[in-house]
Amino acid sequence: MSSSDQSRILRKRSGPGPQQAEVHLGSSLLHVGKLRFSFERNRQHSEFSYARDWVEDERGFAIAPDLSLGLAPFFASSGRGGDQRDSLPGVLQDAAPDAWGRMLMERLYGSGLSEFDMLTLTDDTTRQGALRFCDGERRIITGEAAAPVPRLIDLEELQAIAASIERGGDVSNAALRQMAGAGGSIGGARPKANVLDGNQLWIAKFSSAGDASPVERIEVATLKLARAAGLNAPDARLMLERTAQPVALIRRFDRQGVARIPYISARTALERHGAEQGAYTDLAQFIRQHSDNPLADLRELWLRIIFTILVSNTDDHLKNHGFVYAGEGQWSLSQLFDVNPQPERHRLLKTAIIEGEPFAASLELALEAAMFFGLATDEARDLARAMARQVKDSWKDMMRDHGVTGAELQSLKPAFDHGEMERALGL
Repeated sequence: MSSSDQSRILRKRSGPGPQQAEVHLGSSLLHVGKLRFSFERNRQHSEFSYARDWVEDERGFAIAPDLSLGLAPFFASSGRGGDQRDSLPGVLQDAAPDAWGRMLMERLYGSGLSEFDMLTLTDDTTRQGALRFCDGERRIITGEAAAPVPRLIDLEELQAIAASIERGGDVSNAALRQMAGAGGSIGGARPKANVLDGNQLWIAKFSSAGDASPVERIEVATLKLARAAGLNAPDARLMLERTAQPVALIRRFDRQGVARIPYISARTALERHGAEQGAYTDLAQFIRQHSDNPLADLRELWLRIIFTILVSNTDDHLKNHGFVYAGEGQWSLSQLFDVNPQPERHRLLKTAIIEGEPFAASLELALEAAMFFGLATDEARDLARAMARQVKDSWKDMMRDHGVTGAELQSLKPAFDHGEMERALGL
């Protein structure tokens, strides 16, 4: 076997049986533990255990709060009628593909892939977070999608491939492998790919066939609006901006050059399963227990609630919040991502502001919750009013600067011009 063959283990499971992988971390492939997986009688099961060396190493830490550091194994399973993704621990689900990526994997390999296949056959270079999966000889397990990560000059080609895939058109195996590799494990159902600019990974988001508005223009403008309002949002910009289908480029916060940063979703942080939801006050509790800078993270998260309400972002589910590893067993709130204004009449959040309360996008509930985030009532009111003024005064110009004009701007107006905005301005 050649050295290039040794670096790529092409695998496809066509039936039930045991599978296993050694779990490593980061560019230096620190050995963390072992994943064992079985698929039988329509049930999928996994067992994860830390390696003794990792437990005893001063660098060792729990890769997720529900996988406490120690030698006892952890089990996960899902049965008939359940969500098969729950056959993996949450932190491993975070490293596996989401809707768009899963569709690409099935196009490339066929149906019937186990969750282990979904996890390990995903492109290693673009995988979300810092976990990596190897065979017993420290060789990365990967699949047919393994290929050099596309660069910015490849955007138009990737855009055309994504559009053809979404339409169900004929796509060559080479193009499908290229897109599946570039798709990685980044979340969501919309067409997207990873691209390199220098040595930095960015997410390229493409228009979808069903779009009734310029989604990519709006998302980049909204992230810029969030940064202008003082929130910790990633770098974002438009490419092919003079075309009818521009591409949104968003810098990945789980990479610093070639260095990989461990990541968990808020769903994993709160130990949720299946379609279980959560509340921002639950996240506040997690921050108090696990953050390296709880005061800053609590304030940031509360301000994100206000921003979410003001711009009518209604896709704030637990997979759209996350935490990056900060060292010493602590986790820091990740940068803001996937914030998309929705001019809907009934504005309901996917994550409740207060546990046990309605999922309404309510300024009143946000102010009531302020104490859970370490904010006094008067300070919270001042912060909400200032953010409302900033968003109210600049959203139109920000959208115009990114090519949203005319009827598109008018259609978007209800996302910013609503009762909660007026209440915030009047505080």
